[in-house]
Amino acid sequence: QVQLVESGGGLVQAGGSLRLSCAASGRTFSLCAMGWFRQDPGKEREVVAAISRSGVVTNYADSVKGRFTISRDNAKNTVYLQMNRLRPEDTAVYYCAARNTYYVDSTYAAVSDYRSWGQGTQVTVSS
Repeated sequence: QVQLVESGGGLVQAGGSLRLSCAASGRTFSLCAMGWFRQDPGKEREVVAAISRSGVVTNYADSVKGRFTISRDNAKNTVYLQMNRLRPEDTAVYYCAARNTYYVDSTYAAVSDYRSWGQGTQVTVSS
């Protein structure tokens, strides 16, 4: 399993931008599909975006399409989430997750699909 550490969260006004980073340890990052999830207190954890091992295939929740972009740099063992035009409803703790997979261009959207998780980073969007 990889160890994951998120960074880049914070407080931003509505309409602003943040970029989250997730640094992975170990030599298996390039074998992992990656995902970003978020969770509000009292709510279930939900997928925000997912990216394949290759980085070619990405998928997004409908609520963030056109505003968020997931990307990865396998040379740096890092996955990113660029968040633009943020809204108060984007406020949550954001988690990155990794899943070792044989399939180069597959993405995964369920919490149960992932085995490794970061500790989370808080994103707060004020109105």
